[in-house]
Amino acid sequence: MSDVGLGGRTVVVTGGAGGIGAACVERFAGAGAEVVVVDVDGVGAKRVAEKVDGRAEILDLSDLDAVDALGLRCDVLVNNAGLQHISPVEDFSPERFSLMLRVMLEAPFRLTRQVLPHMYAQKWGRIVNISSVHGLRASPFKAAYVAAKHGLEGLSKVIALEGAAHGVTSNCINPAYVRTPLVEKQVEAQSVAHGIEPDQVLEQILLKPMAVKQLIEPEQVAELATYLCSPHADSITGTSLVMDGGWTAR
Repeated sequence: MSDVGLGGRTVVVTGGAGGIGAACVERFAGAGAEVVVVDVDGVGAKRVAEKVDGRAEILDLSDLDAVDALGLRCDVLVNNAGLQHISPVEDFSPERFSLMLRVMLEAPFRLTRQVLPHMYAQKWGRIVNISSVHGLRASPFKAAYVAAKHGLEGLSKVIALEGAAHGVTSNCINPAYVRTPLVEKQVEAQSVAHGIEPDQVLEQILLKPMAVKQLIEPEQVAELATYLCSPHADSITGTSLVMDGGWTAR
């Protein structure tokens, strides 16, 4: 990785208590940034924050009033928090659908609008949205997740166009399946639904559309997120950086 000096910068990572978020926290802290770990899991957020001398902010992103009351200010915002639910559309709980869109689309919008004035004033800022291959492709039984990620893609592009004159970039990172607790739960659910072993779920379902038959590591996503804050990435904005093992090449 090329040099990424973020000394004096503040980075906020949502969903930072585990998985991709925790990897981002460690990588950004390693680049010299002060990191704020935002998560509904207070114990996990504090544990991760303490490892890097950062700060934990306990927040339920589905509570939009609480999101608005946060009064966030930072130099880099990593919108990472997410959740999954697998169900056919006709059986999909409307309440669950609404919850997932609040957490993965509306909360990123509200957090971004909080941080942009500071970024605009200093003529520098980075919005990094952890999207998914499902921001570009659909899969059955994931109506809310696919809808939220597709929406995040559009939001990110608008922010990129508006922020360019102010030195602010906005991009999506689009991994396929990453080795996280979220994916482990999907493997368990698919195993039960299809009556097959977890290893078979990986081989026959999750990794099937990928040319590279392996899960992505959280640290790989974190490395790309950090790169987007380097001087070499000043002209990368309004785009989707795909790390999907060749899924979308088909």
